[in-house]
Amino acid sequence: MTDANYSLTGFDLAGGDRYGQGGGRAAEPRVRVNGRAAGALAMGKARLVVLMSAFTMGFGAVGAKLVDATVSFGGAKEPTTARAASRTMMNSRADIVDRNGVLLATSLHTASLFADPKLILDAREAAQQIVTILPELDQQTLLADLKSDKRFVWIKRNLSPRQQQEIFRLGIPGLNFQREERRVYPQGNLAAHVVGFSGVDNNGLMGIEQSFDTRLKESDEPLRLSVDVRLQHVLRKELAATVEEFRAVGAAGMVMDVKTGEILAMVSAPDFDPHAPPAPQAEQDTDPRFNRNTLGVYEMGSTFKIFNTAMALESGHVHMHDMFDATRPIRIGRFTISDFHPENKWMDVADVFKHSSNIGSVKMAMEVGPAAQKEFMTKLGLLRQASLEIPERGWPMVPNPWREVNMMTISFGHGMSVSPVHLITAVSGVVNGGVMHPATLLKRDNPNEVPGNRIISEKTSDQMRKLMRLVVTEGTATKADAVGYLVGGKTGTADKVKGRSYAGNARISSFAGAFPINDPRYAIYVMVDEPKGTKKTFGFATGGWVAAPLAGSIVAQIGPLLGVKPVDNTAPEIIQALAVRPMPPVAPTHNGAQVAAIPASLQTGEDRD
Repeated sequence: MTDANYSLTGFDLAGGDRYGQGGGRAAEPRVRVNGRAAGALAMGKARLVVLMSAFTMGFGAVGAKLVDATVSFGGAKEPTTARAASRTMMNSRADIVDRNGVLLATSLHTASLFADPKLILDAREAAQQIVTILPELDQQTLLADLKSDKRFVWIKRNLSPRQQQEIFRLGIPGLNFQREERRVYPQGNLAAHVVGFSGVDNNGLMGIEQSFDTRLKESDEPLRLSVDVRLQHVLRKELAATVEEFRAVGAAGMVMDVKTGEILAMVSAPDFDPHAPPAPQAEQDTDPRFNRNTLGVYEMGSTFKIFNTAMALESGHVHMHDMFDATRPIRIGRFTISDFHPENKWMDVADVFKHSSNIGSVKMAMEVGPAAQKEFMTKLGLLRQASLEIPERGWPMVPNPWREVNMMTISFGHGMSVSPVHLITAVSGVVNGGVMHPATLLKRDNPNEVPGNRIISEKTSDQMRKLMRLVVTEGTATKADAVGYLVGGKTGTADKVKGRSYAGNARISSFAGAFPINDPRYAIYVMVDEPKGTKKTFGFATGGWVAAPLAGSIVAQIGPLLGVKPVDNTAPEIIQALAVRPMPPVAPTHNGAQVAAIPASLQTGEDRD
C-alpha cells in the first residue's frame, strides 16, 4: 500500500507482535502519521485544549457564584437578619406544660425561605412561580423585593415541609432556606391568655411566653404551670355556651386552689389562636387578646359584700346577731341607695348577706368607718396591682380621697374597680381559714411552704363560710348549688362604667364562691360581660340568673376531676356544721338616723342580684 498516507507496522499475522508475546490475541495496530495529517492532528489537539480550558473556566465561574450565593453571600459581610436567624436556630425554647405534664407549647424545626436578589435571573418569573406555591404572598411586593439591590430578603418564615419541597423543586437560583424554629401550641386556643405566644424571631410577646422569655431560651427543662388542661376544657366550654345563650360580649372564669394560691384554670372569652394572634383592637370588650381575668378591672357589685361583711365581723364592731334597719332607702342629695328586692324590715347580718341588702351593707360599713375600710381593702391586696406571672395585669381604680360616701358605695361593690384575679385571691383568703396566698400560674414545688398573710381570724372565716353557704341554699345563688359539692358563694350584678357614666343597659353578672364550703379546697369565679335576658330567665340577666347556674354547672363537672368526693347535702351533720343560728332579736342597736349626715355625692344606683 505505497499510495497510503500511513502504514501498518509491527503486525504479526502469527498472533504475536514485536513488542510482546500476545499469544492468542491480535496485536493493536500502530499508526504512523506523516505529512499534512500530522499538522492537522496537532492543530486539532490545540483547539481541543483551548475549548476544554474555556469550559473549565465557565463552569468554575458558575461554581464560584453558587458558593458565593450559598456560603459567603457574595463575599460580603453576612446580613444582620441572617445572623439573627442563625442565633434563633441555636436558641431552642423550652416546652411549657400544664401541672400534669400535658404539652401547652413546644418548638419544631422549620425552614424559612430567603433570597439574594442579585442572583435572581428573572425576578418576574420567580415571583410568579413562588406565589403559586405560597398564594398568601403579595406578588407585587415580592417582585419589588426580588428586584431590590439588597443581598438578603426574607420571603416567608416557617414553611411547612411540603412548601419547602415544592419551592426546592422550582430550582430558582438565588433562593435558599434558613433552618429555624416555630413555636407550636398543641392545645390551640385553650390556654391562649395564660401561655401567650412568641413571634417569628422566637421572642415571647404575651403571657407566660413573654414573662419567662429568658428562662425558656436558656433552660432545657419544661416550665410547669399550675393550670390543668382538663379544667380548662370544662371552663372554656361552659363560658362559651353562656356567652352564646345570653348574647354577651364576653366572659371570664377562674378556679383556684385556696390552700396554695395556684390557678388551676383561667379562661377569658373571646380568645384567639396563638399560632396566628390578631392585632390588638381599640375596643377591649371585643378584643380577643384582652384578658378579662387579669387586665380588666370592674366594679364587682355584690360579690364585694363578702369583704364588707368579713371586715365588719372582724372589726368587732358588728356581730352576727346585730340588727340593721333596712325599712327605708338611704338618700344622698337627689340620689338614693335602695335594695333591688326590698325586704322593708330590720335584718341581722345573715339576712343582710342572704338578701344582698345594699342598705344593710352600707350601715354595717358605717360601723367601721372609711379609714378602717381602706386599711382592710389594702390588706386584701385590692389597692395594688395583682401579683401574677404574666404582664397583662390591670391596676385597681380606687377613690382618692376615700370619703364616707365612697365607703358607702364600696360596701355594696360600686365606686371601686378591681380585676377578677384580685377578687378570687381575696375570696380564697376569706374562706380558707383567713390566710391569703398570692395567686400564681406556676405549680408550687412544695405545697407545704406557701407564702401567705393572715387577713381575718379563723372565727371570722368560719362565719363567712356559713353565710356563703346560706346564700346558695336560701339566697340569691340557689342555682349555683351543685348537688354533693356544698357550694357556697355570692352573686353580683353591677352596671358597667362607660366613659364618665353608668350604662343602664350594660352590666357585669358574676358569682364568687368556693367548694366544698365546709372545708374549702377550691375557689371559683365566673363573670359574664353584658348578658341579655332570655325567655327562660324571664328577661333577667342578673348574677343569680346568669352566673350562678354557670358556676354550678362547672363545679359539677370539675369536682370529680379534682377528686372531691360528693356528700349528702341533707345529712344532719352537714346541715349542723353550716347552720347560721343568730340569737333571738334584741332591741335595735343601729338605726338609720346616722345616715342623715352623709354628704351628697354622685351614687351608682342599685345592685341587682
